[in-house]
Amino acid sequence: MVSTELLSVENLRLAVARSGLEVVKGVSFSMARGEIVGIVGESGSGKTLAARAIMSLEPPAIRRTSGSIRFNGQDVAQLSPSALRQLRGANIGMVFQEPMTSLNPSMLIGRQLDEGLALHRKLGPDERRTLILDMLRRVGIKDPEGALGTYPHQFSGGMRQRIMLASVMLLQPALLIADEPTTALDAVVQRDVLELMVELTRAHGTAVLMISHDLSMVARYTDRIIVMCKGEIVEEGATQDLLRQPKHPYTRKLLAAMPRRLPAREIPVSTSPIVEVRNLVVDYKGRQSFFRKEAGKRALHGIDLSIEPREVVALVGGSGSGKTTLGRAIAGLLEPTGGEIRYAGRSIKPGAQGWNDYRLNCQMIFQDPYSSLDPRMTIGSLVREALRQMPQMNSREKTDRVYEVLREVGLNETYADRYPHELSGGQRQRVAIARAVVRRPAFVIADEPVSALDVTVRAQVLDLFADLQERHGFSCLFISHDLGVVEQVADRVIVMQDGRIVEEGDRDRIFDAPQHLYTRRLLSAIPALETTAAGGVRLKWRFDEDPQIQTAAHA
Repeated sequence: MVSTELLSVENLRLAVARSGLEVVKGVSFSMARGEIVGIVGESGSGKTLAARAIMSLEPPAIRRTSGSIRFNGQDVAQLSPSALRQLRGANIGMVFQEPMTSLNPSMLIGRQLDEGLALHRKLGPDERRTLILDMLRRVGIKDPEGALGTYPHQFSGGMRQRIMLASVMLLQPALLIADEPTTALDAVVQRDVLELMVELTRAHGTAVLMISHDLSMVARYTDRIIVMCKGEIVEEGATQDLLRQPKHPYTRKLLAAMPRRLPAREIPVSTSPIVEVRNLVVDYKGRQSFFRKEAGKRALHGIDLSIEPREVVALVGGSGSGKTTLGRAIAGLLEPTGGEIRYAGRSIKPGAQGWNDYRLNCQMIFQDPYSSLDPRMTIGSLVREALRQMPQMNSREKTDRVYEVLREVGLNETYADRYPHELSGGQRQRVAIARAVVRRPAFVIADEPVSALDVTVRAQVLDLFADLQERHGFSCLFISHDLGVVEQVADRVIVMQDGRIVEEGDRDRIFDAPQHLYTRRLLSAIPALETTAAGGVRLKWRFDEDPQIQTAAHA
């Protein structure tokens, strides 16, 4: 009888080499051929380390203290370096979280895709090229021939993830490890990439180990779920059964942290918007060289919007829809080609009267706090820097304000002397929020502020943000591709596509009765999780009954 077991991990223990601190504690699980298994848990739960150990790709500071990993009956720990090189890629492939860091930026796409085939398959150059072009077509690259001669930076995030998936699936591995494969992608691209991954793996009988903090995606695409907490497996079972009736308190905690719609808030009626945009246009110039001049691109096509005092307006749309461009233009970080921005009823332009007042009252929270916080400055200095243009405050008052806002975001005075690298991702995002609100601005632009955070930390940050917004009364433009988050925080939703607003309205109306086909497609791309009586959740797709949506989603 042929065994269906492909992978067996028994009592795996990983520890920090210098201190002996265990980070993976007695993990055991197995996978069958063709099975899709999800590993979920908070940051630091050990899920990525356990997955990397399967390929013997633990960081140098981590060592295996005990346990065995058997793949196709072979003990991975006993393999020689040359045998490991044959195992990686040819038998076990890995799709990493950020394709821009795993694709070589200095190598052409064609050469990178050819590299693995040349190493692991006895094929001629023409045969390899034919396979590469066929795979690029299958993953949705419109011009495969042209793609071979381009570099990774010339593609969007979704296209780079497709290319990364193509490079792995070209070798038809028996096991694919996907580490947060869709974290930075918008809703439609997420669904397209995951549907593609499942289609390719099903065609070749490939097993998939999916590591993710997106519970709705894990619920949709996996057969079985493993829940990890602090280096241990706390619960495991068939996906639908585990989600419907979770047994472990930690699993219930994860499910409870999923974004949920709150009752609509009552926004006080005002005489005029705090921020208003009229016919805003932004053009990006094409690149020029001695031999040719590339055509420019219009990123925003005459945008009109207004944001009322105390209102949270969410801006959603696919990658390249112009969301971030609009946010940066409103913040004064991009100069518009045309149109007008008004603040408190007055037109504002760089250098004109009222511009400095606007810039001081308009603060921005960026997507990645690690890159937006100066690593050479302490947390106290970073937050205090926002108070430089407040001469009415003396040094003691500024220090008190810094300590006050650190307490407001759930930190305390001791964090003022730390540096960004000493903080977790969630703590760094709290610092970024503190720096934005420390001078009590009237308007805040939050650009994907929780996209890189795990489920429970995201819930904490969203609760914090809502509390600060209620307490200080600032208006907010909330830019996000996470529709679950938008459903929780927004008063009003604006949907963008290709640099234009295609629909806007109250949150409940947009989510329950969207009018535009693109909005319906966007909402139908992400499954919703409904709460069950047993304290769990069950999977539900939006608008799947509409044949137009199904056609559009696969167009």
